[in-house]
Amino acid sequence: MPGDVTSGPVVVVMLADIAPAHRLWGWSRFVIGRYLLRKIPGLRFGKVMGSGHAGGFGLKPSASIQGVFCVFDTAAHADAFMQPDGPLSAWRSRASEWFCCRLRAYSSRGSWAGEALPVSVDPPAQGPVASLTRASIRPTRAAAFWRMQPAAERSLGGAQGVHLAVGIGEAPLLRQATFTIWDSVASMDRYARSGAHRDAIEASRSGHFFSESMFVRFVVEATQGCWKGHSLA
Repeated sequence: MPGDVTSGPVVVVMLADIAPAHRLWGWSRFVIGRYLLRKIPGLRFGKVMGSGHAGGFGLKPSASIQGVFCVFDTAAHADAFMQPDGPLSAWRSRASEWFCCRLRAYSSRGSWAGEALPVSVDPPAQGPVASLTRASIRPTRAAAFWRMQPAAERSLGGAQGVHLAVGIGEAPLLRQATFTIWDSVASMDRYARSGAHRDAIEASRSGHFFSESMFVRFVVEATQGCWKGHSLA
C-alpha cells in the first residue's frame, strides 16, 4: 500500500456553467484554453473540456457547461491556481454556477494522452471520494458504446451516496470522461458492482472499445462553490 506522500501530484477539477452573456468567451476556451494552461506554474497536465446537455452523458452537447482537469506538482501550486484571483477566476466570474475541488489519487490505472497519474495517498478510512473514468473510444466501436449509455446514466443518477456526477470530454463522441463524487468508498463500490455499470465495464473489456483509458479514484481534500444548487463543502 502506498504511503501518504504529501509532496505527490495534486489534481484540480473545475466545473463551470457559463452565463449566457459570456458564451462566446466560453466557446473560445476550447480553442485557446489549453495554450493558456501551459503558462500555469507547476502544471504537469491540463485539459479544457465540454460536457453533455445539462452536464449529462448523452450525445447532445451542452452550450454552456465546461470542465477543467489539471495535475500539479504540489499542493501549493494547486492552491495558487484555485485562489479567488488565480487563473480559475476567469471562469468563475463568467459562470452562473461554478464548482472546484482539490484531489489526490489513491488508486490509478491506465493513462491519458500517454500520461499516467501516480498514486500519492492511502485509501481513505472515511469521508468523500471521487472517481474519474476517461477513455478514447475506437471509432469502429463508438455506436456500440453509446448504445449502453442511457442505462448507465440512469443508474448513476439514482445511485445512493452520489453527490455529483457529470459527463465531460475533450471531443464529441470519441473522447469522453465521467467525473463523480461520493459520500464514501462503500457507496462508490456499491455502484461499481451494480447492473448497468457492471455490464458496461464488462462489455468495454471484452469488446476492445477503447484505444486508451484511465480509471482513477481520489481523496477529496477541498471543495469550493456549488453544483446544481448543492454545496459539497
